[in-house]
Amino acid sequence: MKQIFLIINPKAGNGYCLKIWERIESQLMMEQIPYQAFFTEYSGHAKKLARQIAAKNQEQKLIIAVGGDGTINEVLNGVVKEKHITLGFIPGGSGNDFSRGYHIPADPLEALNVILRLRKQKALPVDIGKVTNAEAGDAREHFFINNMGAGFDAVISYEVNQSRIKAWLNRISLGRLVYVYFLLKKLFTYKTTTIDLSIDGNKHIFEQTWFVTISNQPFYGGGMKIAPNAVPDDGTFDITVVHQLSRLKLLLVFISVFWGKHIHFKEVKTFRGRVISIQSPASLFVHADGEHIGSTPLTIRLQPKILKVLTRRRGTEEINLKERDSNDFC
Repeated sequence: MKQIFLIINPKAGNGYCLKIWERIESQLMMEQIPYQAFFTEYSGHAKKLARQIAAKNQEQKLIIAVGGDGTINEVLNGVVKEKHITLGFIPGGSGNDFSRGYHIPADPLEALNVILRLRKQKALPVDIGKVTNAEAGDAREHFFINNMGAGFDAVISYEVNQSRIKAWLNRISLGRLVYVYFLLKKLFTYKTTTIDLSIDGNKHIFEQTWFVTISNQPFYGGGMKIAPNAVPDDGTFDITVVHQLSRLKLLLVFISVFWGKHIHFKEVKTFRGRVISIQSPASLFVHADGEHIGSTPLTIRLQPKILKVLTRRRGTEEINLKERDSNDFC
């Protein structure tokens, strides 16, 4: 049985994550399940803690991130190259897109129960993305598990994470609306640009581009279904480009994103690929799992099935096998 380690972000959800932890702790103690808990104290601390836990020995370990998408992103970046680590997640943030995409219950105790049940089974190996900034002298790598984006959505993510409004909305359980607020705030001042996009060696040029998003699962921005067909273990990314769109029509597209219907607009282009590069005349903000990580130009490479995650989502191999067996039966 894997050792259980929990990394808790007490600031997630404007501090509500601490109340979540109290419920989780009580449940673990009641069931007499041994664990070790660690609390983050600053940005980047979850990555450091995860790396330290992984390095202690090579025994099989389960690290459960308790927080938001930024917390799971930091933990991921701390253990991405460690084969003996399995990741779990208990949502405690405002967006919680990881839990949506990986079929983790929104209720923390239900999420804990799912994790405790799944840890006795084989974890799902999922794809992740590696982002390399192509600026001169900058070879830093950053990994993501949900999605990354360049342009307008990255600006919104940056503003959201810097804003005090997010904390205020979290206090009244409306944290998801912060993305809507900043979209409306930036809509009439953001300047679109030309983007040079390369997908598996195929070149594309898009003028008046709002943003490019590369997805490993469907959700981002607190429930928006940006890539409705994205699957986290199918060996490819889903790429969304929004360009040559008026500001008012962007609002209509934005509303439709919550149902994944935006892909039917002619100004929204979708692709699939494994190696993507993004360049633009002016540097664009870039986010990974909603966290600001730099600016363009950059290259994104898919890392196939290198991370083990506890999820109720069925793997593509299992789905394909069942479909094949069903077809054989017919």
